[in-house]
Amino acid sequence: MTTLTGASRRWTLRGAQTEYTVAVPAHGRWLELVAWGPHGVSDGPSAVAYDGPVPFLTAGDAAAIEYATDADRPFTGADLVVETAAGDRRVGLGYTGEVADPDRRELAVDFADPVTGLRATVHYRVPAGTDVVQRWVELTNAGSGPLKLVRAGSAGFCVPTPHGALLSHQWGQWEQEFQLSHVELGHGAFTIGSAQGVPGHLHVPWLAVRDAAEPAGPTWGVAVAWTGSWEIGAERDTGGLTRVRAGRQLVDGPLELGPGDRLTLPVVTGAYSPDGLDGLARVWHTHQRQLAADRLTPRPVLYNSWEATYFAVEAKSQLELAEIAAELGVETFVVDDGWFVGRNDDTGGLGDWTPDPAKFPAGFDAFIADVRALGLNFGLWVEPECVNPRSRLYAEHPEWVYAVDGRPLTPVRNQYLLDLGRPEVAEFVHSTVDGLLRRYDIDYLKWDFNRPRTEPGRPGAAGPLDLDGAHVANLHRIYERLRHDHPGVLIESCAGGGGRADLAMAARADVFWPSDNTGPLDRLAIQYGFLHANAPHLLSSWVTDAPGMFDLRPRSLAFRFVLAMAGVLGVGADIRSWTAEQRAEAAGWIARYKEIRDVVTHGEVHLIGGPDQARCAVQYTAPDERRVVVLAWHTGRLDGAGLLPSRPVRLPLRGLDPAARYSDGERHYSGTHLTAVGLPVHWSPTHDADLIVLHRD
Repeated sequence: MTTLTGASRRWTLRGAQTEYTVAVPAHGRWLELVAWGPHGVSDGPSAVAYDGPVPFLTAGDAAAIEYATDADRPFTGADLVVETAAGDRRVGLGYTGEVADPDRRELAVDFADPVTGLRATVHYRVPAGTDVVQRWVELTNAGSGPLKLVRAGSAGFCVPTPHGALLSHQWGQWEQEFQLSHVELGHGAFTIGSAQGVPGHLHVPWLAVRDAAEPAGPTWGVAVAWTGSWEIGAERDTGGLTRVRAGRQLVDGPLELGPGDRLTLPVVTGAYSPDGLDGLARVWHTHQRQLAADRLTPRPVLYNSWEATYFAVEAKSQLELAEIAAELGVETFVVDDGWFVGRNDDTGGLGDWTPDPAKFPAGFDAFIADVRALGLNFGLWVEPECVNPRSRLYAEHPEWVYAVDGRPLTPVRNQYLLDLGRPEVAEFVHSTVDGLLRRYDIDYLKWDFNRPRTEPGRPGAAGPLDLDGAHVANLHRIYERLRHDHPGVLIESCAGGGGRADLAMAARADVFWPSDNTGPLDRLAIQYGFLHANAPHLLSSWVTDAPGMFDLRPRSLAFRFVLAMAGVLGVGADIRSWTAEQRAEAAGWIARYKEIRDVVTHGEVHLIGGPDQARCAVQYTAPDERRVVVLAWHTGRLDGAGLLPSRPVRLPLRGLDPAARYSDGERHYSGTHLTAVGLPVHWSPTHDADLIVLHRD
């Protein structure tokens, strides 16, 4: 795997359709990208090499460095900034060796600083069958003095953008997450991130980069696998190179690395596709499906009672909902917030995770048994990292919440955040959830998180602490223990909607709740962005009666069901108020979803049009290419009453065999026709969505 070229050393990692080549130049001070793209891209001249003059800069400031200290890139952005006890910076690393996988899927390159004793191992991994490269760094203080990590990024990715960089990112807020947007970067920098202790609603830890002259061509992506505070920054230099830095945001201040200490930084993953943003989405989907491993199975259709009852949870009304849900064909019934003692609104109860005997007078066990007797699995909502001031837990352990000595606490949604980095708190959270799963017959867990961390402190603690890192590490450990001990339980990750969606959680949770907004047209935009960064098996989506918050134009029940079928179908409406006709229609849609959900879960996804266009669809092609599922929605005008035209539109399908023939049960089409001319869909004021299944003849 190692190639010697002159005095430099060079390695190539190979993915399913891509390769990633790096080299240590003759001077041995850093790793440098040679090429990243399709197989064969490493042959010939490098598209990211720079041999020109660098007046008023250093050679490292213009080089395609993979992991740069501030000695390597003093002016154009370093990944690692280290400070000694004397306040000195500019740590310089030198190559000392490597460990390379003969299969060309893993590489670890070692560097060391002879002055401070700092050692850095730069890791690469290309999971088999994917076109992503996972990168992270392991830092060890082998010296005699303490070191401070002022900046501790995980990786730098270099992309050739000779005509300017076209950046795609996802911004948002509560109830408006995953809004796909694009920025053209001629020169300068662009930065997104979160300081909230979670990935957050404001930005998604994901970025795509294209050359501005080829928006449908080669596309590179970067995503951070870290469930805490993070940052991604892109900077394009005058030579046409765009360098993306990604990793943790050190919201608690510099990290202390004492003599003998070792720190592993989060994984940052890069992805490449020759086929634009749509192709890049499929690369991410393949990777996340691999992260799910043997848990990648079609998810059950669920009903969640939140929007029907809110906090007014009690056995009688919940069973009424469960009976109707079972008649509709629902498979899992989830009781949301409000089932435990002291929880009649959001001002009390969090932390006291005991079923309320007043709400379940026959006992919680009996209630669950009644739900299961309807042929339903049972699910439960929890928010174990938070606590209300009005709770027994807070009265007994006020020191367990994040706080700064002498400063008032900041309540968010009338609750405080537990310091999960404390071992006793982590044990409490784990034992609470584990105890519920052992005590009750639970198949599904909705784990919520409804506030960010505001107080950066732990009362009585000595010295600076990495609170963000400790919280995330223990959260991940708890998830891993629960998955090991309760392999049959599906876990949904929620944080006031989509505030906790990252690659690290995709490897530990079974499904994400992308937004608390279930309004049809608002949700269409949310899911369109979500599917660019996340696979359909992670997309939980409910059919409700909610109008939305930003686009209130009404849409049909069919529109809502077809929209929710784009991932994991759920229902959250007050189905007691639905008419017999609505219930019959719902049962029909649920039955159709069960026929296609294996294709939605495993199929190749193509995103057609968009929520701001008159046509918007998602195409799923089964792995054996025998079935093609198309979910289509007509968005109408984006202003006015939104009346739908009574005329057909054509959806250009993608990735089909041009020589094959396909049938929707009424008409036959050639693959060439469906790709070049398109699949006709007939819209009318009463027909604003469609589910079409094509079978290959």
